Amino acid sequence: MPISQSPMPRFAACFFATLFVGFGVNAMVNPEAALSFFELKYPLLQDQKNIVDVLSMVYGVRDIFMGVAIFATAYFGTTPALGWILVAAGACAGVDGWACKTIVGQAEMNHWGYAPVVGVLGLVLAAGL
Repeated sequence: MPISQSPMPRFAACFFATLFVGFGVNAMVNPEAALSFFELKYPLLQDQKNIVDVLSMVYGVRDIFMGVAIFATAYFGTTPALGWILVAAGACAGVDGWACKTIVGQAEMNHWGYAPVVGVLGLVLAAGL
């Protein structure tokens, strides 16, 4: 039986979906803690806090959307569709790491540590291996 037909990749996808939802909720309710994944400090000035809070809300909703999309596709969708959504989610995490490396100069591994795992799982499912 191909790996993609086993229930384990779907369970792994749901694990990552849970992480994305958790990251999203954290970003929305606690922007200061969410910034720690980017190794940035929460600003002191109110105007800067407002910007960070708004962007954290947008970032949080993005992560929650990715998690819900993965959950929905894991339960109701096809294996290739789940695979491609995981590839896209892995790419989002990869870009987050790239932004950390190029703009902040550090913290890329907070994102690159799991992005390839999500992406490879997605490719396995998309290809039906």
